[in-house]
Amino acid sequence: MHSDPRSAYTERLEARRQAVARQDQRHRTIGNLRLLVFLSAAVLAWLAWGRDALSAFCLALPAAVFVCLIVAHERVLRARRAAGRAVAHYARALARLDGQWSGHGETGERFLDRMHPYAADLDLFGPASLFELMSTARTRMGEDTLARWLLETADPAVLRARHQAVAELRPMLDLREDLAVLGEDVRTGVHPAELAAWGEAQADAPALLDSRAARATAFAIPCLVAVSAVLWGVLGWRDPFFAMLAAVAIFIARYRREVARVVQAVEQPAHDLALLAKVLARLERERFTSARLVELRAALEVAGRPPSVRIASLNRLIEMLDSRDNPFMKAVGPLMLWTEQLAFAIEAWRRVSGPALRRWLAAVGEIEALCCLAAYAFEHPADVFPEFVSGVACFEGDEMAHPLLDPSRVVRNSVRLDGDLRVLIVSGSNMSGKSTLLRTVGINAVLALAGAPVCARRLRLSHLALGASIRTLDSLQDGTSRFYAEIKRLHQIMELTAGPLPVLFLLDELLHGTNSHDRRIGAEAIVRGLVERGAMGLVTTHDLALAHVAEALAARAANVHFEDQFENGHMTFDYRLHAGVVEKSNALELMRSVGLEV
Repeated sequence: MHSDPRSAYTERLEARRQAVARQDQRHRTIGNLRLLVFLSAAVLAWLAWGRDALSAFCLALPAAVFVCLIVAHERVLRARRAAGRAVAHYARALARLDGQWSGHGETGERFLDRMHPYAADLDLFGPASLFELMSTARTRMGEDTLARWLLETADPAVLRARHQAVAELRPMLDLREDLAVLGEDVRTGVHPAELAAWGEAQADAPALLDSRAARATAFAIPCLVAVSAVLWGVLGWRDPFFAMLAAVAIFIARYRREVARVVQAVEQPAHDLALLAKVLARLERERFTSARLVELRAALEVAGRPPSVRIASLNRLIEMLDSRDNPFMKAVGPLMLWTEQLAFAIEAWRRVSGPALRRWLAAVGEIEALCCLAAYAFEHPADVFPEFVSGVACFEGDEMAHPLLDPSRVVRNSVRLDGDLRVLIVSGSNMSGKSTLLRTVGINAVLALAGAPVCARRLRLSHLALGASIRTLDSLQDGTSRFYAEIKRLHQIMELTAGPLPVLFLLDELLHGTNSHDRRIGAEAIVRGLVERGAMGLVTTHDLALAHVAEALAARAANVHFEDQFENGHMTFDYRLHAGVVEKSNALELMRSVGLEV
């Protein structure tokens, strides 16, 4: 097994391309053979019926061969499609390594809540987001689980269990490829919460559809309709047929409301189950050793038919229910009691398998989310798992980088908040790297608290809550200014400190939407209030007047800065964090360089 992701992906991509080429060749060969067999059959037909030189039974052999070729051709086409999806899977993987992944994955915008304390500020969702980089899930459950992990803080014991699971899954390229090539290159549209609720809604199930006698009657009536139709056609007996039509009408009227309730309840949540059945079937074949994966795999163990077979059975019932829209079924379906029989079958399925749906969906979602973290870990071999510590709150990151930036150009920095030191006041000019530092700290904290490796040489942290004010915007719809949006977020972060976890706060250009006098007083009060409530964090500013906040907090705060150089009309940055307050500003020189008279 390759430890280098690029060589592993490149080797597998070439192998899958060769597989595509082989299947293409087989496709052409079988196509030519089908044409040859067809022409041979035409010649034999001419000899048999045009010349009476052969028996018509001679056509049986080319017909049988042609059918076999059709079956073989379909298998080749399926293999060709699977190989093509594998090629696309590894091409996307290499694109991630090359930094060309943006715009080609699932962005997860449906998870973006502007009121969340850090999701929008740290680019967790949307185009070119962390979710787009990390998510390789095929099911909605996998996407939902990964998003929830990025948005919530898990207990360190849970995170350590995820570390073990990710470490086991990291080299499993075959499993991730198999999941990627299942079905067509789309994600399942199953809504897990609605499907699980439908499965558990036993108390609301219509009692009359529990009747075995009624279900047997629903099967027997269409059979009797068919028999009475034959009797009418053969013997001219019309009365039995019309009697059975009356029985059909009576049965439909009797169970109309109950059947409608069953159909309406299942139509939305139980659609697009085919891919879910295939994902379950693949996971059922896998055996794991890490504790969490063993538990999740055990959740798929049931007596009798496995979950994949049961979900596939429900999918067939739903597809048959959808066939009611077919013009033929619209005409014949009522005579067959088609909808009624399917409603009984669906309710029978729910009584047996419905209570386990939530467990199956949760297991699939978590295994898929772990596979996403494992793929990320495999593609970032230099990243490390964080170390969680108990006791006093701390965040110690050595040589951290932002995972969404080009690794060949990124500049790494270290941040330490522990012991008495609770706040870093980061000064520097615009574009010097202040906001990027906040996002680097924040996104690595998110990765750590989700159970993923972090983009750092080392990260040691306590169990934390996270709050950020980096990208607060005004809103015309809500009638709020940027300053008002910022102070609302600051209040939200302050409220987080009342929770059970210490807060890591990230404040960019604190209160820069107000005058310098109010800003100085307000900034000191806010930072002091957060520290006194046990929080720690970073505050950026290009207003050197705010550097006094560190002096006011004494040993609990320190000034750090980013430097810039202005030479020959160009501003340059080293993006490295330095101790102390920035000593110069090049703003006036920059304004003069673009022609402003200042």
